[in-house]
Amino acid sequence: MPTLNLLQSIGDALDTAMAADDRIVVMGEDVGAFGGVFRATSGLHQKYGEDRVIDTPLTEAGILGAAIGMALNGLRPVPEIQFADFVYPAFDQIVNELAKYRYRSAGQYPCPVVVRMPFGGGIKGGHYHSQSPEAYFCHTPGLKVVVPSTPEDAKGLLLAALAQDDPVIFMEPKRMYRAARGEVPEGAFQVPIGKAKVVRAGDHATVLSWGAMVHTAIEAADILATEGVTVDLLDLRTLLPLDLEAILASVTKTGRLVIVHEAPRTGGFAGEIAALVAEHALTSMEAPILRVTGYDTPFPYALEHHYLPDAARIAQAVRQTVAF
Repeated sequence: MPTLNLLQSIGDALDTAMAADDRIVVMGEDVGAFGGVFRATSGLHQKYGEDRVIDTPLTEAGILGAAIGMALNGLRPVPEIQFADFVYPAFDQIVNELAKYRYRSAGQYPCPVVVRMPFGGGIKGGHYHSQSPEAYFCHTPGLKVVVPSTPEDAKGLLLAALAQDDPVIFMEPKRMYRAARGEVPEGAFQVPIGKAKVVRAGDHATVLSWGAMVHTAIEAADILATEGVTVDLLDLRTLLPLDLEAILASVTKTGRLVIVHEAPRTGGFAGEIAALVAEHALTSMEAPILRVTGYDTPFPYALEHHYLPDAARIAQAVRQTVAF
C-alpha cells in the first residue's frame, strides 16, 4: 500500500470517487487550476475539467446555495470551505436548508452534499483561521459530522460520506494535513460512518478525542505508560452519529473518563458526551468526568501553544481521575 499524508489521502478519495461517479462535482474558492489553498484538489481540474472542478466566487453562502441546488437536481456536490472559520456566512444555508430537505419533503428529496472544511489550530493561523466549530453542526438534526485523524480514515470516511444520501459535514484537521502519514489502501474502500476506533487499549481510564487531538492524546498515553497507567483511547471519528455503544463499553470497563477537544470548553461537544455517559453509565463511574479543551476565549495567535491542549494537560487529567 502507498504511504500518504492526510492531505494526499483526501485528494486520492476525491479522485477515486470522481472517476467512478460523474455526478460528483468539486467546487469552492481556488479549488480548480490552483488546486486549493492546501492543495487538496491538486490535479483534479486538469483531469476532470472545469465543469466538474469549479472555481467559485468568494461567497460561502453562494457556494452552499449552489451546491444544494445541484444536489436537488441529481448531482453530488462537494463544496470546500477554505477554512472552517469562513463557514458562518453559509450557516443558514447549511442548518436551515441543507439539513432539512429530506425531512421537509418526506424523503422525496435527499440532499447529498459533502461539505469539506479544514478546521482547528496548530498552523499559526490566528483567530480567523483556527476555529473548531463542530458543536454548532452537531446541534443540527439532519446532518452527519465526520472528523478523521489519520490518512486511511480520511480516505475511507470521505468515500463513505460521498456514498451517503444525507448531507455530511466533513471536518479535516489541517494541522495534520502533512504531519499525519500512513499506509492507505488503493482504490475504493469505506470506513463506516458512526463507528469509533480503539487506538489504544487500557484499564485505568478512558480518553475520547477526535481530529488532531487524537495524536496529542497518543503522546499523553505514551507518557502515562511509563508511569504504569494505561488508557483506553478512542478516536470517535464520527460525532454524528455518535458511537455511544463503544463509549459506554469503554467507560464501563475503566470507570473513568477524560474527553479532549480543542474547541472552547463551554458548549463544546465534550459536554454532550459527558451528559450521555452520566445518563447511561453513571453507576459505572469511579470518578468525575473531566474535560481537557481549549479556553473560552477567541483563538489566540501569540499564545496558540498555550491554548491548544497538550500531552501534559491530558496526562495530568488522567492522573487526577485515576487518583480520585
